[in-house]
Amino acid sequence: LPGERGTIKAKADFNVSEDVAALRKAIEGIGTTEKTLIDILTHRSSSQKQAISKAYEETTKRILVNDLKGDTKGSLEDLLVALARPPAVNDAKWLNKAIKGAGTDTNILIEILASRTNKQIKEMSAAFAEVIKKTPMQELKTEVSGDFGKAILLLAEGARDESTNVNADKAKEDAKALYQAGEKRLGTDESKFIEILCKRSIPHLRQTILEYKNISGKTLQKSIEKEISGDLEELLVAIVKCVMSTPAYFAEKIYKSMKGAGTDENTLTRVMVSRGEIDMLDIRAEFKKLYQRSLYKEISSDVSGSYGDCLKMICGGED
Repeated sequence: LPGERGTIKAKADFNVSEDVAALRKAIEGIGTTEKTLIDILTHRSSSQKQAISKAYEETTKRILVNDLKGDTKGSLEDLLVALARPPAVNDAKWLNKAIKGAGTDTNILIEILASRTNKQIKEMSAAFAEVIKKTPMQELKTEVSGDFGKAILLLAEGARDESTNVNADKAKEDAKALYQAGEKRLGTDESKFIEILCKRSIPHLRQTILEYKNISGKTLQKSIEKEISGDLEELLVAIVKCVMSTPAYFAEKIYKSMKGAGTDENTLTRVMVSRGEIDMLDIRAEFKKLYQRSLYKEISSDVSGSYGDCLKMICGGED
């Protein structure tokens, strides 16, 4: 069930006024007690944190997120602020950041729109409209174009089929259609890939991917990588990966954010926060399976200080 595979869970004996008092003490004293902020924000569910934010504002006439911004800095600030915000607001802010500025950050667009459920996309769109005063669709239309644009706009509608019944014959038909749109012909019919991968239900696509291998002798991912290029390739591969295993998709993103010289802290923060309450336990298991190393150890050796401590709390301990 949603939330059961998360590491960030509701606190059983939750006391909102105690938490508000502890946060005030941590923020208002000389120097910030980062440990208290981390402890509270990584051990309360999203709805509990919204209750804390509301009570904090009523008590202090200040906004908790603004106080966190004023009292912490750098990666820790980004992490704590994201932990304090509702998930839909985070998605809206991240999406807006990806659209705004010079050039569009297609990586963030792909990550969010390929991995979120219809419900999450609808909630994000509502939060986006509230903050930005425009819908994501209105903003995206001016930013993305071509086949990639078509696919992104389809996903941003949050209208993927949600039926759980799988019709094996229909899955076979779709697998055949994908084969004929790519491997089987000269040139690629991208629109067929977009239509099937952006609209069909996840269980149906899982079956289609199996059928595709039977028909073509190749995985669908391999065919996409051979037949399609650029941002559209990245997007369709991300969809295929999420269909097969969203936790494995995010385990790979986390690994890449820490691999090599320097850490991509923006990606690391985004993934750890957005999945902390959903499927972090599964991401940890996939991480270990893929890289023969615990996620906790990887974080410990790659990031330090309070930022590292907070990430380890979200990770929820060693495997």
